Amino acid sequence: METAQIKDYQRETTLAKQRLSIAAGVVVLMFCGLFFRVWFLQVYEYERFETLSNDNRIRLQSVSPARGEIFDRNGRLLAENKPVYSVEILPSQVDDMDALLNQIARLIHLDEQSVESFLEQVRSRPSFESQTLKLALSEAEVARYAVHQHKLNGASLEVQVVRNYPYGEETAHSVGYVGRISQDDLAEIDREAYREIRYIGRLGIEGMYEEQLRGKIGFEQVETTAHGRSVRVLESESPINGEDLILGLDIDLQIMARQALGDYRGSIVALDPTSGDVLAFVSNPVYDPNLFVNGISQENYGKLRDSLDRPLLNRALNGRYAPGSTIKGLVGLAALDYGISPASTEICPGWYSLPGSSQRYRCWRHAGHGSVTLQSAIAQSCDVYFYSVAHQLGIDYLHGFLTEFGLGRRTGIDLHNEPTGLVPSKEWKERARDEVWYPGETVITGIGQGYMLVTPIQLAVMTATLANNGTRVAPRLVTAVRAADHETVQELPILIKQQVNLSDPGSMSIISDAMQEVTHGERGTARAIGADALYRMAGKSGTAQVIGIAQDEKYDADKIPERLRDHALFVAYAPVENPKIAVVVIVENGGSGSGVAAPIARAVMDQYFANQSNEVITNETDTRVAIAQ
Repeated sequence: METAQIKDYQRETTLAKQRLSIAAGVVVLMFCGLFFRVWFLQVYEYERFETLSNDNRIRLQSVSPARGEIFDRNGRLLAENKPVYSVEILPSQVDDMDALLNQIARLIHLDEQSVESFLEQVRSRPSFESQTLKLALSEAEVARYAVHQHKLNGASLEVQVVRNYPYGEETAHSVGYVGRISQDDLAEIDREAYREIRYIGRLGIEGMYEEQLRGKIGFEQVETTAHGRSVRVLESESPINGEDLILGLDIDLQIMARQALGDYRGSIVALDPTSGDVLAFVSNPVYDPNLFVNGISQENYGKLRDSLDRPLLNRALNGRYAPGSTIKGLVGLAALDYGISPASTEICPGWYSLPGSSQRYRCWRHAGHGSVTLQSAIAQSCDVYFYSVAHQLGIDYLHGFLTEFGLGRRTGIDLHNEPTGLVPSKEWKERARDEVWYPGETVITGIGQGYMLVTPIQLAVMTATLANNGTRVAPRLVTAVRAADHETVQELPILIKQQVNLSDPGSMSIISDAMQEVTHGERGTARAIGADALYRMAGKSGTAQVIGIAQDEKYDADKIPERLRDHALFVAYAPVENPKIAVVVIVENGGSGSGVAAPIARAVMDQYFANQSNEVITNETDTRVAIAQ
């Protein structure tokens, strides 16, 4: 029988303790190694890993849309987006802005005004938004900057799109211009909508249609280096580009019209009577809108602001003038509507007096016109006839009738800050001057003088309404909007403001015949411009006084300073059978409406018809233009 083996508990205990000691040692060593590694990474190599951790940052940045472009009626580009090199700075990545600007100034030219503007933007915008230090670098500046770019942390050379106006001063008062967003703008605009957008429309179409042209910003989630340079785009939402605008403006007609004005100060407006499309919109003198895009210098702005010729004034929209005899056709229409017969006569001895008064209101022709009817009074511009008519109608009737044709009120043109003008009334004078209305004031209102003030665009609407048989439409510069995809084009509707209802619709043709006598009749004041015309036009000349002349004095232009001489005006539409264009010309201090303004209007109409697909029809009686539909 075998004896049972007895266990050696002491030996097993010793062996277990040895194993536990070894395991504990291994664990301690592992913890020591881990602790050392943590210390090594977080303390010893802190700076290196801080840099590595910053090397890849995620930033959400805005992506600006392309601003919509502007075209004339024939597809000519009037406002475009032009790529240029710019220096961009990301403020959040700059430790010492002054030092950085000094470095950059050694490479490219920086003027004091642009630096101040940049610093203002830096102070007013978030530090993570990139700001433009300088736009439109020259080739030499681009080359110098590129060589040293790696030393300029926080600054980069970028391609940026800026606004450019290829026709410059020709479209300054119609298209307008954009400008850099200022501190004042930031207080009014939606900052989120303008993130990364640097420009905003200031004047003209650029200002009026800012929302359509601007587009909608997009976003990019970008991985960048510690210096702010992009590594890759992680996620993005594309911006929606602005819509393109198509104008009714004909740039060839616009250029020719301004050339026809020459060195004169003044305005020319041409409309399509049926649609209200603005075909030409001239204000002279002009300025280059490109000067304002990136901030005009104080010197250049001072020259424009202080010029006696006031080139910054948009005369076509904001200029206000006495219309003079250009409204005699409309006053004649008011007489017919009132019930005065077109066959009734008035004796013009060269002056007119109110019943019971010795005050004489002179006719422009001192010898008088003799016996005149409505037609001959319009053709020869007899003041006495219209003195008498105005007295018979009364100022309140005149006020109501003239305003129906758009005088003295905003026309609704798609431009900001259109003024009202003034067609006076008894109520207006009592309210504005706290004075009663005098009959003599009615007399001179009948020939477009006195308190009466209208703008060129209002005169153009009046002329177009006469051409359009009493249908008054709102003038418009923009006729269509093209979507950002460049495929969808939306035609804008014609806006009819009013249909003037006459007691006898046939009165319109009587006035049209009389206005044709002005340009084609044997004794018409502007017969010189209609003698060889290939189309039939209806027009009316006008001369508006700038200063008053005493009753016993004679106007002598040679003895009056140039800026105090009479304004020359002319209104016309053609062809009379189917009017396609209504033209207004105002030449400041030009003197004779028939001698100075009328030939300019004729040149504008000639240019317009030369550009159309017209069939010239000649017969034995007269020469007309049949407009191709």
